[in-house]
Amino acid sequence: MSSTGLPPYFNISPDAALSSLGAPSGTDQFSAIAAACLNGRTDLASRGMDETGQKSLRLFSTWEITRYLIPVAPAHFRRVLRNNPDLPQGRAETEGGAKWFTLDEVLRLRAHFGAEGSRAKEYLPYRPEGAPAKIVAVANFKGGVGKTSTCAHLAMSAALDGYRVLVIDLDSQGSMSSIFGARVQDEWQTVFPLLARHYAQHVMADNQRRADRGEAPQPLDETLSEALKVSTGDVIQKTHWPNIDLIGAQLNLYWSEFQIPVWRMAARGWKLWDALTEVLAADGVLDDYDLIFLDTPPALGYLTINGLAAADILLVPLGASFVEFDSTGRFFDMLHATFSSIEESENLAARALGREGLRFEWDAVRTVITRYDGAQQAEMAALMQAYMGPVLSPYRQDFTALIGQAGESVNGIYEADYRDFNRETYVRGRATFDETYAGFKQLLLGAWRRDEIAQTKESDEIAQAGKSDGAAEEPGAVIPTEAAE
Repeated sequence: MSSTGLPPYFNISPDAALSSLGAPSGTDQFSAIAAACLNGRTDLASRGMDETGQKSLRLFSTWEITRYLIPVAPAHFRRVLRNNPDLPQGRAETEGGAKWFTLDEVLRLRAHFGAEGSRAKEYLPYRPEGAPAKIVAVANFKGGVGKTSTCAHLAMSAALDGYRVLVIDLDSQGSMSSIFGARVQDEWQTVFPLLARHYAQHVMADNQRRADRGEAPQPLDETLSEALKVSTGDVIQKTHWPNIDLIGAQLNLYWSEFQIPVWRMAARGWKLWDALTEVLAADGVLDDYDLIFLDTPPALGYLTINGLAAADILLVPLGASFVEFDSTGRFFDMLHATFSSIEESENLAARALGREGLRFEWDAVRTVITRYDGAQQAEMAALMQAYMGPVLSPYRQDFTALIGQAGESVNGIYEADYRDFNRETYVRGRATFDETYAGFKQLLLGAWRRDEIAQTKESDEIAQAGKSDGAAEEPGAVIPTEAAE
């Protein structure tokens, strides 16, 4: 209220308002604002970098390793190090002080405990032998729901758990790329050339069919010709995490949303929704990593469709508010309309040709409440749980002081040094993300186990069929004449 007791929007002088208004804005001002933001972004991002201009991951103490990463007592951990001088011994910042280790060293130590430690403890993360990586898409077409933050922290959680992780940034805003300190010069360092390559390969195959019919081929422009030379490994960057790699994004990636429909119009037979999946599989990426996380744009465009079609697990973050609950419901409505439309269109042609139809399927679809304030949002969260049932994860990401402070330094929660906080604040802030990862990991292991059982069953059926065929072909026993008589 103003000094007169009236609300502040009363008695505003038009002349005073004019004097503070400034000159009219033209398009040049957009450039100036963008430059100012870029300077600020560079300054903030540099605070998380070392003297060489690179992001580096902090060290991990014995306390943190034995509490969160390797399930052994601190005394036993130290005893194992003494008895195995070839293992990483860590470094102390003060004489007689706590030992600190790089994550690379932690991974080596975990491998040792996995090989030599108790079989009753989980030292190494579960993944069935021979199983391909699971692809996880984090999506919602409403911005500000914690999509990128959730995706980044799940990737970091999985890396700390010992998994090999690839993060793919499909959002041209490039926020995920910034979190991991990536420098992405242009669209040729994003997924764009991979999608272009998939389309170019379709055109080449179609041209072969045209040639067989005596028809003129479709030309490949310079972009498509160059894309044919690009493999997924060419666009993967190392990050400051030893077991997290990245395919980054930057503003030019947005032009994919205009280019993809042009390609689709030129070649109706091109299955754009298979592009990302098939390229990753063809380049062996599904064997090189355990988990692939996709951070999608806040829109249901062509890049998001590629990500969702590729995904095995779909996670949808949202806040505990009516607006976000309502928006998320509309998002699922759009997902149904989009993917059922693709299925219907494809299956119409498949039925005519006597082929098997298309059916999109995900191992699991879950929503996750983010930025949760139990004091203010408990009732709304309970209502959402009642309506969404098991689709809504029971784990809710609380917003704590640790989350806010880590965000200010362009770091994830797991990149924050607990010594910069009250230890209780660190434990409480980390716990909310640990619980979210626990919920995700339960989905992951369940999906892998289901695949493993199905694969074993299929192998048994094939083996049984082989035995049956062999028995049918085996000559019958010859009965001696005397016995027969």
